[in-house]
Amino acid sequence: MGESIICFRKCRLGRVMGCIQFVLGSLVILVSLSSLFRFYSAGFFLHDEDICRHFYGVKDVYDSFDIRALSSRVDEVLDKMESLQDKFELIVQEMEKNKDELQKGSIPKLEYKRFLEEEVIKPLYSAHIALRQIRMPRVEGIGNVTIKEDPLINNFVIEEIRKYITPKENRHKKVNIFGTQKIYNTIGHACVSMKKELEEYMDYDIGSYCKDDWNIAQKLMINGCDPLPRRRCLARASKLYQKPYPMNESLWRIPDGRNVRWNNYLCRNYECLSGKNPKRGYTKCTGCFEMEKEELKWVTNSSLPVDFLIRDVLAVKPGEIRIGLDFGIGTGTFAARMREQNVTIISTALNLGAPFSETIALRGLIPLYVTLNQRLPFFDNTMDTIHTAGFMDGWIDLQLLDFILFDWDRVLRPGGLLWIDRFFCNRTDLDDFMYMLLQFRYKKHKWSIAPKGKDEVYLSALLEKPPRSL
Repeated sequence: MGESIICFRKCRLGRVMGCIQFVLGSLVILVSLSSLFRFYSAGFFLHDEDICRHFYGVKDVYDSFDIRALSSRVDEVLDKMESLQDKFELIVQEMEKNKDELQKGSIPKLEYKRFLEEEVIKPLYSAHIALRQIRMPRVEGIGNVTIKEDPLINNFVIEEIRKYITPKENRHKKVNIFGTQKIYNTIGHACVSMKKELEEYMDYDIGSYCKDDWNIAQKLMINGCDPLPRRRCLARASKLYQKPYPMNESLWRIPDGRNVRWNNYLCRNYECLSGKNPKRGYTKCTGCFEMEKEELKWVTNSSLPVDFLIRDVLAVKPGEIRIGLDFGIGTGTFAARMREQNVTIISTALNLGAPFSETIALRGLIPLYVTLNQRLPFFDNTMDTIHTAGFMDGWIDLQLLDFILFDWDRVLRPGGLLWIDRFFCNRTDLDDFMYMLLQFRYKKHKWSIAPKGKDEVYLSALLEKPPRSL
């Protein structure tokens, strides 16, 4: 009786392994037939010159479709199936070698369940998902055939990226409030050239904690891979996070260092960020983590005529400056001074070697995490003022500056003030930059040039946008 039970268990396991091999073989055949069918339905095997021209001759038709990436995706599925089949064949061979021991023992049901889940179901599910994510060129039209394919899908391997950029159709095929039938999640075109970094950024456990990889995200943004895809993981915070200081204290007080994740900085506390420390990890905004120096900015007299005071600027438009943008690098001191004048300022911030974004927020101000190459997320004619200091200097390309200035002009309201604060460049380049600023025909309220060194000069200007009503 015992031998019959052992034989029955062995035969049952053998039948299971045989069924699994049959399923794998069937999937391989289905993938091959599916690929052949799609090529056939596209007319690939017919002697149709139009089809051949669309597949081989007309570049602009299939620019958005990457046939090599498609081939690699098919190969990926086939490799997964082949690997799974090889694993099962190896297990069967090991069982055959140890059949005497198998006859003496038995496999617990929980162990058998674990084997099926880990070695069969998960690999098959992975191959199934990879198969479903394959996108073939879509042939639309009858007479004048055109190929339409959702862009970028086959360029990436990480499943989470592919899920993100696949267009999401509206439920019940309805038209949404934007007047479209699908929602396209966007990533910048430069993401294709930064495939490795983007896939590292999107390689995470769904629903778990995100990796401490904000520096990878910032690298992607700075290099034009922006906007970044959303992620389905939980943002990390400092393990020792403390309640921020109250508003009457936080504005002019260095925040509690326990509220910052210091892992990706050279410094591990605010004391290390002192302007006296040559190894602090950042170069711009010297002394901007020292409140005794920050409190002097824009409120005390200076020997340089290019240093405008906030009270003098606000006096140009008394009562009219209410909201604005500070486009620069720093810890939010300009916004803090303007807040004392009942003006709300949003400060752009990147964490270039120091926790600028966290510091601005912990001071009770508003950080905006954007780069130079990003269109400002504000509607037309909405800002009362735009202030810029320390971020754009003589290094900037004139065409890039042109795009930025036109975007500032777009969001600045008629009568709004553009404050160029201590812009510096080579003397030989000054005329070029002056032309860029004056091309919009803004009204000059203040305009000052002062020497910075032997070959460089400072330029500060306060300009008013004209109405331009049509």
